[in-house]
Amino acid sequence: MPLHQYAYFALFSRHISADDMTSQLGITPDKAAVRGSRFTEPAVVPVDHSWMIECRDPGLRVDEQITRVLDRLQPHTDRICDLTRHLAGTGGGAVLHVVRYFNDTDQAQPGAADAPNLFGWNLDRKVLDFLSATGAELGVDEYDMGEDDDAR
Repeated sequence: MPLHQYAYFALFSRHISADDMTSQLGITPDKAAVRGSRFTEPAVVPVDHSWMIECRDPGLRVDEQITRVLDRLQPHTDRICDLTRHLAGTGGGAVLHVVRYFNDTDQAQPGAADAPNLFGWNLDRKVLDFLSATGAELGVDEYDMGEDDDAR
């Protein structure tokens, strides 16, 4: 079963831009979004500003991807904690998010039969301590990209 997955840590706010978050943290995000940028018709629908550090490296278990994200963030934990406390007071916050697509045949890699088992993953104490310190939530999205049984 082909599996495509990635993990990211995001800060989000309706009031503080990703550029302001970057200035406060001193860390350039891998990805940023501007509030209201997702929709233009019929009217702008507000979404949060977001600032993200992500790992999309294929062939890694989710916990390995999370470790790569946190390795980049942990030297800045104190600044992230200060910012997330401020964001929480304005309706924003932080999240560590995992996204997984099962049966994703568009992402199938040659030699996948020899690939490591990517299905199991866990959050170790280091990750849990970081989430607790920063007040971040954990979000997990899993999608079955296979054909619907009713469509066959």
